[in-house]
Amino acid sequence: MARRTPFRVGLAALELLAATVAERPLLCVVDDAHWMDAASAMALTFLARRIAAEPIAMVFAARDSDAVRGLDELPGLTVGGLSDSHARALLAEEKTVTLDERVRDRLLAEARGNPLALIELPKAGGFALPTPSPVASRIERSFRSRLAELSEDARLLLILASADPTGDPSLLWTAAQRLDIDVPTASATAEASGLVQFGTRVRFCHPLARSAVYRAAEPQRRHAAHRALADAIDPVAAPDRQAWHRAQATTGPDERVAAELESSASRAQARGGVAAAAAFLERAAALSLDPGKQIERTLGAARATVEAGGPDAAMELLASIDTETLDDLQHASVDLLRGQIALVAGADGAASGPDHILRAAQRLAASDPERSRECFVSALEMGLVVSRAAGVLDRVIEAARSAPPAAGPDLLDALVLLITEGHHAGVPALRRVLTGDGAGWTRVPALATMVAGELWDMDLHTTIIDWLVRTGRDTGSPITIRLGLSQVALAATFTGDFGKAMAAIAEEEAIADALGDVPQLYPRVQLAAMRGRRQEALDVFADVTNKGAGQLSASAPWPAALLYNGLADYPAALDAAKRAAAGGDVLLAGLGLPELVEAAVRCGEDAVAESALESLLERTEPAGTSDAQGFAAGARALVSGAEDDYRKAIEHLTGSPLTPHLARAHLRYGEWLRRAGRRIDARTHLRTAHEQLSEIGMEGFAQRAADELRATREVARSRSEHTYDRLTMQEMNIARQVAAGATTKEVAARLFLSPRTIDAHLRNIFRKLGITSRRQLRDMPDLG
Repeated sequence: MARRTPFRVGLAALELLAATVAERPLLCVVDDAHWMDAASAMALTFLARRIAAEPIAMVFAARDSDAVRGLDELPGLTVGGLSDSHARALLAEEKTVTLDERVRDRLLAEARGNPLALIELPKAGGFALPTPSPVASRIERSFRSRLAELSEDARLLLILASADPTGDPSLLWTAAQRLDIDVPTASATAEASGLVQFGTRVRFCHPLARSAVYRAAEPQRRHAAHRALADAIDPVAAPDRQAWHRAQATTGPDERVAAELESSASRAQARGGVAAAAAFLERAAALSLDPGKQIERTLGAARATVEAGGPDAAMELLASIDTETLDDLQHASVDLLRGQIALVAGADGAASGPDHILRAAQRLAASDPERSRECFVSALEMGLVVSRAAGVLDRVIEAARSAPPAAGPDLLDALVLLITEGHHAGVPALRRVLTGDGAGWTRVPALATMVAGELWDMDLHTTIIDWLVRTGRDTGSPITIRLGLSQVALAATFTGDFGKAMAAIAEEEAIADALGDVPQLYPRVQLAAMRGRRQEALDVFADVTNKGAGQLSASAPWPAALLYNGLADYPAALDAAKRAAAGGDVLLAGLGLPELVEAAVRCGEDAVAESALESLLERTEPAGTSDAQGFAAGARALVSGAEDDYRKAIEHLTGSPLTPHLARAHLRYGEWLRRAGRRIDARTHLRTAHEQLSEIGMEGFAQRAADELRATREVARSRSEHTYDRLTMQEMNIARQVAAGATTKEVAARLFLSPRTIDAHLRNIFRKLGITSRRQLRDMPDLG
């Protein structure tokens, strides 16, 4: 069974609410949202972003929306304090104590309109306010003063209630009896204080009251409360809660309790509760008697904390480990975690990530050579992701030369050959590794997609994409499916299926949104560049530049070069293409070189064009595929002006899935023929180019072809509008799924939306396309 992921929990909650509102509208109020744990916050903000089409309203109240991830993305209203007149009216209405006028004025000034402070602070008694401190602290002290006035049994009952977050009264009464508390008398006294209410649930008057009671308790009383709760819990029905209470009742190391917590962590991880698993493991480490087990549990807690999105907390856990006591395997685990944390941290720390992975690889060289080599490959992959910034990739390559020898040719050796000795040495080795038996690339699929592009091998790229999407859907892994969908979008853009690209981008963004994460941005950049709408593309470029880092920053220039070449803005294309090819990075430079050749030729930069052509040929000749030969011939034709090269480019790309580049080959040949005075011959290729480019939706290049046709005294035919021109990306995705026969419920599950929301989108789709049924969708272009 696929592991339950956070967004599937959110989807289940959405379905529950959607079923509820079938009878009447629903208002969900989440008070004190700043107290939510990360998993709850993710689930609830997931819901809030998906109820637009439902008769559901959600209201979150928090001291600071920035303190809860996701809340800052929702529409918000800052609620100020009560006005002076309203604050005085509230004080008068409460009538809790007669206040001296001067004390009342000071309390009004200090409370700053906080209603809770106005209600609770006077109950603390006395005329002197505490020394200046946050209002929350003063209110908590007022709760403590009321607690101190209660009987011994009432205080102990409140401590029990504060230690149990479930608010289960039957559990509370059972635990109270174990402590010999006079429950009827103690509960009546506790309720009379106003601090708590005992009903179907145990509720404190405010979360601050619960924390005040718990923190005011002497340690031995807290331990006794947790011990009584643990003894009262059914170990079969709630083993994890029992283990947690036992852990809180323990004053020193206890290996039995630590082992129970470790088991609880395993159960939590199995159900997708990585934050809970991290908490269990961290406490288990603190209670461990055996130093080795303590280290392993701390490492496990750090791993879970990273997965839960807490890199800073994970780094603190790692810092607590005495590294002098670690063996090589444990040292390697620490280094691997630090590398992952550095990458998660973003641009500021990502460049250090490969160095941590390299240290892990070097530590494992003697004890576990195979894993050591895998670490070197991971470091290479990370080095490519952060580009050649600060010489990262060069350091990785230098270290990889010392990797333990492999039993046979593998990905590491092939990559080192490619980067150090060039494509003539590296490409054959890479092809043997990636297309041979074993499919070792499944361990590093992201890297494999990059290398497949470097091999100019669309068939291999398609194989990797199919594996990613299938594996991601089968396992429920968000990382895998998101990578697969991003690659689907990239491949669809390269092959001219913009509708499919839009649908894949929308689905990936839906998953990212469900996780509260930033979507993969580079497919949007590439699609915008290929479509060739200047302002739209520039807006996308600006948006992703503001959000992106790492590889995105390195990969942004070549789509810009593509855009500007399509718009015939060759100086801008030349500048962008130079930046794309400057680093010589694997894949990125290869994509930018054809654009650099074209822009340089158009700008009269012959030396730049010849140098770029030479670099391109170094990459395409060893690849030997028809696509590689087509790109090479097209670029060579621009530099040499030889008609035979123009023809070869068309010949090699005919039948290729890369239809946009076949259309561009016709365009370049037509432009050359027109400039050679062969107007009639030029029309044939320009007409073909215009028809193909228009059908694909490459508006910039299509306009170039139309302008060239006009120069031959022929007017280009106007193109019909594409379906995707009238729909948003999300609507395109929904339309394609419905056209393929998916039901509303199936589409809703895939996009983590409610069926009602999908139906609302369908109504918009039908209106925009001028149709009335699902059957008609199947006949629309771009939806196949």
